Amino acid sequence: MGLNCGIVGLANCGKTTIFNCMSSTKAQITNFAFSSNKSNIAIVNVPDERLYVLEKLVKAAKVVHATVEIVDIPGLTKGSSKGEGMGNSFLADIRQTDAIIHVIRCFDDENLPHIEGSVNSVRDKEIIDLELQINDLDQIVRKIQRVEKAAKTGDKDAKHLLEVLTLYKDHLESFQSARTLNIPEEDRKLVKDLCLLTEKPVLYVCNVDDASAVTGNKYSEMLKQAVKDEKTDVLVIAGKLEAEISELESEEDRIAFLNDVGLTEPSVNKLIRSAYDLLNLRTFFTAGPKEARAWTIKTGMNAPQASGVIHSDLERGFIRAEVMKYDDFVKLGSEHACKESGKFFVEGKNYIVEEGDIMHIRFNV
Repeated sequence: MGLNCGIVGLANCGKTTIFNCMSSTKAQITNFAFSSNKSNIAIVNVPDERLYVLEKLVKAAKVVHATVEIVDIPGLTKGSSKGEGMGNSFLADIRQTDAIIHVIRCFDDENLPHIEGSVNSVRDKEIIDLELQINDLDQIVRKIQRVEKAAKTGDKDAKHLLEVLTLYKDHLESFQSARTLNIPEEDRKLVKDLCLLTEKPVLYVCNVDDASAVTGNKYSEMLKQAVKDEKTDVLVIAGKLEAEISELESEEDRIAFLNDVGLTEPSVNKLIRSAYDLLNLRTFFTAGPKEARAWTIKTGMNAPQASGVIHSDLERGFIRAEVMKYDDFVKLGSEHACKESGKFFVEGKNYIVEEGDIMHIRFNV
């Protein structure tokens, strides 16, 4: 789908450790701030146990996961919006992402100095928020300067755009993120070309110590309280612990390790799925002897659009989609059983594909 999530956070918050747990691309980790001068990119499989259930039912030769692109953006610091620590370059990288995973340090470690001198999850969140807001405000002010001249000539569209930009300016000057501005969706589209950093959806990751992997700690609780009114997820992950789990080669060893610490699966799996949801992505399946495969679509796509994700010819020559619901297929065990039970549906061009649909596309080119 060409969509991605950017991982951001203050230097030494542990985000690259978490990035490495999510991907097979192992980025360098050090105890020094500003030790990296480029962003790391990885294509990450989205964990989905449903694929393995389908694999067994259709006796597929292989499984192909849906994927999401994750970008590890080097650590930011106070003043990044003014170029501190190569901040402007890194903020430009964030601008190219579609959503933000904000990793916040929620652990003490004498061997890993905090860039602000102490651990405070709420303060750290606010530092990053402020840097992104300042950068957005600069973008808005520049746009206002370009639009004002046309607005003064009486151009109605320019006058309306200026009103919208002024709302954004006032909101950002009040230390609020663009995504929380309450305006009509049509007005929000007017500033889409600016790719505002604080307009992007965000989820928070509290990077805790090993002992807090299951229940969290005082720092993660502080953060949860601070963002309780935001419409977003807050995940608790013990980055160092997850790194140890990811290094284990056998599935049995990983399961044993997880059971010992009270987890049922690696927490980064939940993070990957949350990133997928944050991007407003959904999954449909194709399943047969060759492969059981998950395909990625945007929420709200119709059947021809979804078929185009498989191949453009399928969208161009779309005739119909034969659809079974995942739960029905698993319960009944086969396509034939679904047909016999009235759980096999033939859908046309207006059908909106739902999460977990198993589809076969009929087309003619």
